[in-house]
Amino acid sequence: MPEGTAVERMFAGIAGRYDLANHLLSGGLDFYWRRELARTAKGCRPQVVVDLATGSGDVAFALRRELGGEADITGLDFCRPMLELAEAKKRANLIYRDINFVLGDCHTLPMADQSIDVLTLAFGLRNLEERGRALREMLRVLRRPQGALIVLEFTQPAAWLKPFYFPYIKYVLPRLAGLITGNKEAYRYLAASIAAFPTKESIAEEIRASGFSRITTRTMSFSTVVIHLARV
Repeated sequence: MPEGTAVERMFAGIAGRYDLANHLLSGGLDFYWRRELARTAKGCRPQVVVDLATGSGDVAFALRRELGGEADITGLDFCRPMLELAEAKKRANLIYRDINFVLGDCHTLPMADQSIDVLTLAFGLRNLEERGRALREMLRVLRRPQGALIVLEFTQPAAWLKPFYFPYIKYVLPRLAGLITGNKEAYRYLAASIAAFPTKESIAEEIRASGFSRITTRTMSFSTVVIHLARV
């Protein structure tokens, strides 16, 4: 699994053009994926939501648009430059003014036991240094019995797509990202982490082994992306 400080440095280095790279490299599908994550969260009818590994805040903003003004929303990340970007975007739009962004680590969440209705985690599970420890920490802060963890993550694509998908993320994606962000090496890591990440079935089992139950899985975009909904 990746080393935490190295991941933090990597994201700090690409923060300025992170959003643009996401939009271009996904062909705009990242907007759809975040919207589907937010809609899944809405189905849980939460009052208190925390978006983990929030980065530049786009998932937190999607949650506010989908949930309206009733839910309390916090975005947490361990990379200060990414949080500074999220704060700048928050100040630019009044509907996001009550979202709280905090510095924190998924392995030691600064929240009380059973205090959160929904945790969301978009494209961050892959980057956790100790997935099992972090998942158990997420379980700790979720309310019983209605609490839910919603994970949006890359997964292994449909069989017919593999001959095209893996060369794209290994060779094309880092070069394009290098042109956009000036940091090709960061996206070589990201591409390698996607290719090496376990199958959706294996990740569902990891989540279950950490103490969650009633796990449902939904794939999108030819099985390149998956949403796991795990209940406590």
